[in-house]
Amino acid sequence: MSSYFELQIKINPEIEEIVSNICFENFPCEGVVLAEESYKDLEMISTTEGTLRVFLTQKADVDNILKEQRTILKSRGFSDEELGSWEFSYVEKENEDWSRKWKEKWDVTHVSDRITVVPDWIEYTPKQDNEVIIKLEPGCAFGTGTHATTQLCMKAIEKYMPQNAEVADIGMGSGILAICAKKFGAKSAYGCDNDETVIDVAIENAQKNNAECKFELNTADKISKQFDFVLANILHNILAEIMGDLKSIMKGGAYLVLSGILDEKKQVVLDAIKKYNLELVEEMHQNQWVALIVKS
Repeated sequence: MSSYFELQIKINPEIEEIVSNICFENFPCEGVVLAEESYKDLEMISTTEGTLRVFLTQKADVDNILKEQRTILKSRGFSDEELGSWEFSYVEKENEDWSRKWKEKWDVTHVSDRITVVPDWIEYTPKQDNEVIIKLEPGCAFGTGTHATTQLCMKAIEKYMPQNAEVADIGMGSGILAICAKKFGAKSAYGCDNDETVIDVAIENAQKNNAECKFELNTADKISKQFDFVLANILHNILAEIMGDLKSIMKGGAYLVLSGILDEKKQVVLDAIKKYNLELVEEMHQNQWVALIVKS
C-alpha cells in the first residue's frame, strides 16, 4: 500500500495562510488544514496552540526549509511571538485515502450576510436571492476565504467597490478577490502575482465560478493601466515598499484596499499612505488584523 507524509507545525493561527502558502511553494504539498490540535505518539491531545497539518506526497527537507522561510519572515518584521514556535513532527503514514483527509476540517464560510465561500466538493444551497457564492478548492493557493485578511478585502469590495469598476488585485494568489469583485459587478477584474505556480490555479478558480478575469505573472511596478479599485493583500512591509507603485495604477478618486496587516504593524503602512498623499477612508478590523481603505 502506498504511503503519504504528514507534517504538523505549531504556528500562530493568525498567520495560517502565510505558512500554508510557504508549504505549497516549498514542499510536494497536496493539502493543508489548521486544527486546534496537537499530536503525541500519533494520538491527538488538546492544546490551545494552533497546529498546521500538511499532507505531502513524498519526503522533503523539512527542517532546513522551515528554518530558511522563518528567517525570511523575521527579516520582514515578524517576531517569534507572531510566528509561533514552528516545532514540527514529520511522519510517514499508510495511505488511508490521504488525498481527502485534509478536506475533513473545511466547511462553508459565511464572510458576510451576502458573501459565502464554498469548498468545491460541498453542495450548498443559497440562503438568499442576492447571495454571492464563490466556489474554491481551499489550499490550492494563498487566499482561501477563511482568513481574516482575505475576508476583510471581500467586505471592502462589498462596501466600497463602485458598479462597473475596473479592478486590480496585486498578489492575487487563488484569485478569490478578483472573482469576488466580478460577482459584485466589476466591469473587469485583473490579477497578478510574482509566483508563477498560482496563475493556473487562479484561472481554474475563475472558470469554475463563471467569472471572466485576467490573471498573469506580473508586479505592480510593471503595470501601465489604471484602475477604479485596487486590492493588495500582502505583508505590511511589502505594502509600504510598493505604495508608490500601487498609487500609480489608481485612477483619480480610485479606492485602494490594503490588507495582510497585523494591527501592531499598521503604522508602517499608515506612514507610507501619508508619504504618498493618499486619503485614509476607513480602518476595518477583524481579530488582530486590519485592512486600510484609502482613496487617491
